[in-house]
Amino acid sequence: MKRGTRRRSKRNLLLILLVVIVVVTATCIKIVDLHSKSETLAATERQLEAEIEEAKMDAENLVNREKYMQTKKYIEDEAKNKLGLVYPDEIVIRPSEGR
Repeated sequence: MKRGTRRRSKRNLLLILLVVIVVVTATCIKIVDLHSKSETLAATERQLEAEIEEAKMDAENLVNREKYMQTKKYIEDEAKNKLGLVYPDEIVIRPSEGR
């Protein structure tokens, strides 16, 4: 009987060892997968942070443009550029169209 018990004991030990190997392998595979996802998410986070900074700069530029549009200088510039208006004491020099 000792011999049969020894065989069962070895078989049980091998079965336990096989289960441990499977669990360790599955865990390692999951770790690698999670690491890959982590790197992807970190890259996405960096990209989104850059986009946020760009959006903040755009918002600041819009605020500055809005302030400029409320000035007399803006009105004068638009009148000169779009309507061709000038002050009576100004001399307008335009490049010739042949060039």
